[in-house]
Amino acid sequence: MTRWDPDQYLQFADHRLRPALELMARIPLAECRTIWDLGCGAGNVTRLLAERWPGAKVTGVDSSAEMLAKARPIAGVEWTTGDIGQWRPPAPADLVFSNAALHWLDDHRGLFARLIAGVVKGGVLAVQMPRNFAALSHTLLYETARRQPWAAKLTPLLRKTPVSAPQDYYDWLAPHAASLDIWETEYLHVLAGDNAVVEWTKGTAVRPFLDALDAGEQSAFLAAYTERMAAAYPQRSDGTTLFPFRRLFIVARK
Repeated sequence: MTRWDPDQYLQFADHRLRPALELMARIPLAECRTIWDLGCGAGNVTRLLAERWPGAKVTGVDSSAEMLAKARPIAGVEWTTGDIGQWRPPAPADLVFSNAALHWLDDHRGLFARLIAGVVKGGVLAVQMPRNFAALSHTLLYETARRQPWAAKLTPLLRKTPVSAPQDYYDWLAPHAASLDIWETEYLHVLAGDNAVVEWTKGTAVRPFLDALDAGEQSAFLAAYTERMAAAYPQRSDGTTLFPFRRLFIVARK
């Protein structure tokens, strides 16, 4: 199991929060009684869900003890340790929400059918996932993972298509949904600091690879990846680095 570092992840909290806010803004529910936040992480988005629907019972689910430890001081939310790939609600919910988490899971055809089955009639499944896997931030990570001496440990972690095309999600959800709102946005993140895109990916895509290596291997792997990334994402004269990032959004009303 991947050991997540909430401080590393939240280093770019403002950039990571914006897609969640834009997803929330498109949810057509005036009231909610039950909300589940799947892959809630450190709980910063879950807190906003509880604030928008103050009358709802809000539950955050995550498999990371480190992330939940960061989340638990947030009041007004129940926190549950669990595998979101196996999640089933005790009763259908008004809102099943997931921000930047479901791309870690496989078999999205079956997964999304199960998730919308956990929504009440008139309720909403709202999902945001990165769809940036063809970008150099990820292709160079995969190329580095295939190099020696790390290939034996890291090649099994490579995933060809973590997120499918938007039309696939339409086809999978349309038989179960009264309405579907699906769109993509490519953000141009303006990041500060040295090796900024590597620092970003260290909080997400790089984590499983580091966990598969010992301490000495981690340093060498990061150095090799950072060297390749410097040319792909050069720091500009003003000290910033530009990082284009594509995300997929889905709001399915049942």
